[in-house]
Amino acid sequence: MQPVQDALVYIVDDDASVREALAWLLRSRRLFSEGFASADQFVAMLERGWEVRQPCCLLLDVRMPGTSGLALFDLLCERGLAQVCPVIFLTGHADVPTAVGMVKRGAFDFCEKPFSDNALVDRVEQAIAASAAVLAQRAGRRQLQQRMEELTQRERDVMRLVARGLPNKLIADELEISVRTVEVHRARVFDKMEVKSAVELANLLRDA
Repeated sequence: MQPVQDALVYIVDDDASVREALAWLLRSRRLFSEGFASADQFVAMLERGWEVRQPCCLLLDVRMPGTSGLALFDLLCERGLAQVCPVIFLTGHADVPTAVGMVKRGAFDFCEKPFSDNALVDRVEQAIAASAAVLAQRAGRRQLQQRMEELTQRERDVMRLVARGLPNKLIADELEISVRTVEVHRARVFDKMEVKSAVELANLLRDA
């Protein structure tokens, strides 16, 4: 899998040697990382208004002094960040059942210590790809929303009926306007929404 450009891996583990080893491993696969000695440090970043602006994932130790990895994961879920910043738990054998439960709740995966270097980085790359897909989807929705905000109320009315598959004559009857006026509004809707057909418009609105 090709590395996603500008991706970042967050490493949250209270063991400095683990953080350093993971950072070295990721660098060997051309992945940048940022380490945190505790979940509390990561929470502090959240409280400063951290937003996910680039594809990323989080390597998160389950057991740490202070705020646990599980508590941090819960916080990410509450803030809607666990999907855009997928979490891979790093766990000892005793915590495997807990990690499995976290995966069922939305964590991306878990890796049991000691883990296979290649297997871990493969999952990191897959998590980053998932993050990139979510970011792209959200960006697409924002662009679509911006396009829709440029429509007049009449254009929205016409768009809704076009997307339902109604011909111009029935749209004109429904809105009590002329067919020619429908044609003008229809053309403007297609132009503003950057589509070329009613089917493409319907698919765009459905996907949104």
